[in-house]
Amino acid sequence: MPSQIFKMKHLSIILVLFQVGAAMAQSTNASLNEDYYHWIDRYETKAGRIMPQVFTSVKPYKRDAIVEFVDSLQLNDNLFNSSVDQFNYQYLRNDSWEWSRSEANQSERPVFRHLYKKKSDMLYSDLPEFDIHVNPVLYTSIGNVGQAGESLYLNSRGVEIRGMIDRKIGFYTFLTDNQARLPLYVRGGIAQNPVVPHEGFWKTFKDNGVDYFQARAYIDFDISKHIYMQFGHDKTFIGNGYRSLIFSDYAPPTLFLRTNVKVWKLNYLFQLNRVAADAPGSIGGSGSGKRRYPEKFMAFHHASINIGKKFNLGIFESVVFSPKDSLNDNTFDLSYLNPVIFYRAIEQQFGSSDNVILGMDFKWMVAKKLSAYGQVVFDEFLLDRLKEGNGWWANKFALQGGVKYIDAAGVNNLDLQLEANMVRPYTYSHNTQFGSYTNYRQSFAHPLGANFKEVVAIVRYQPKPKLNLIAKVIYAEVGRDTLSSNWGSDLLKSNSTREQDFGNTIGQGVSTSIAYLDFTASYMLKHNLFVDLKVVRRDQDAPALSQRNNTTITSLALRWNIGQRLYDF
Repeated sequence: MPSQIFKMKHLSIILVLFQVGAAMAQSTNASLNEDYYHWIDRYETKAGRIMPQVFTSVKPYKRDAIVEFVDSLQLNDNLFNSSVDQFNYQYLRNDSWEWSRSEANQSERPVFRHLYKKKSDMLYSDLPEFDIHVNPVLYTSIGNVGQAGESLYLNSRGVEIRGMIDRKIGFYTFLTDNQARLPLYVRGGIAQNPVVPHEGFWKTFKDNGVDYFQARAYIDFDISKHIYMQFGHDKTFIGNGYRSLIFSDYAPPTLFLRTNVKVWKLNYLFQLNRVAADAPGSIGGSGSGKRRYPEKFMAFHHASINIGKKFNLGIFESVVFSPKDSLNDNTFDLSYLNPVIFYRAIEQQFGSSDNVILGMDFKWMVAKKLSAYGQVVFDEFLLDRLKEGNGWWANKFALQGGVKYIDAAGVNNLDLQLEANMVRPYTYSHNTQFGSYTNYRQSFAHPLGANFKEVVAIVRYQPKPKLNLIAKVIYAEVGRDTLSSNWGSDLLKSNSTREQDFGNTIGQGVSTSIAYLDFTASYMLKHNLFVDLKVVRRDQDAPALSQRNNTTITSLALRWNIGQRLYDF
């Protein structure tokens, strides 16, 4: 009975919010996609100043903000002066043409007279009372593992739909059915932690394959000129780096209720997520189970401010909690629904065992074409213990620093990025499954979990309007756990089973080095239709276990209205 009352209360809250919000024009998001978002972010760095239309540390961006952003740069900075930059400018405007009203998006030869009248949409309706865009989703990839001669594949088919009703309520739906045979190092990870990276429910498929269904959807509405809300099932990314140590899109989509306020030089995000505390049905490797999984919640808020035209500073706080945790006596703490309160104070006031994480991020426009960024995350931290230098286990924190150099050395559309990440042992972990910083047995932040150092170098070059060349080099040193030990790498293990209280250092445990190299040549045949040629080399070495695994993969893919599927860890 208490759980039913709890569900009814939340349903009532959501219905009230919908009634309040259905009054303003709104815009859906541009789906998270590494290459797509790079095209947006590079032009802010190229301009050398903070742009007010998008706060780049909070992703995804809204489509109307993207159009306003690129149009402002075109009008005031004339950044799109080369043929490649002009192509990118038109591409971004065409992709959100309901806001740009781009004439360049008109097709000269529609398919069967009624399909693709617009370059970016298979079907659409553009009426004041009803706006809709319907597109197919396809990802078909074949690959070969050089040493073993094993074939890899990925086959995804689906649909993407977005639109508006009366310009007051927006909606978005993305559905795909997927079958894949993943690289051996990914399958090795599944054997130890039986979940498919980035995905939720899954089943085995034929010989060493997996089968999963992906669904993302939400509705969107504005409460006022400066406040919008979204409710649905999707991903979030916080930060300006390749990785996020705060909130990444690595784990599967989650149910969320999001409120964002953008006013003056401030942006404030509050988000409540319902996530899977565990996926016990997947243990054994036969696929996800049939019974309901235990659930937990994450309340998250992030505030950022533009200081002058060169610097953005953000602070965040998140708490992972669950009424199902026996220590909480099956009580849902409604205080966490307060979007402007300090979670740590609530946790301490009620003697809670919930897991609070806080920290900051920044972005600095050092000069035109050059920017720096970073993140600091505190899970638990005592300065006195840190000064003692004794490796106290509960000094749990993470650091990120990076730079981006646009049009490097005067070469148009040659973009460089260098990033370093460091996470102390036991960071993001907790003493119960209901407090760990995970969703569906996968990290909310970095794919490697904790207890590692990493360097990421990325070179992007767009020599022709439709051709993108991307080279990535990732090197990480990780301290792995074993089945019988807990050195602070595996977020799913209770930190109460730690090996020692003092003397903890990054890389302790089974010392493992990972070198990952990825070269991709991507050509856009038509709007959002790509051909990708990819070569991946991954070396993993654990000398203490006399284990060395080398993987070389060559693949060819056809992508339509979907970003690349990456397993770069």
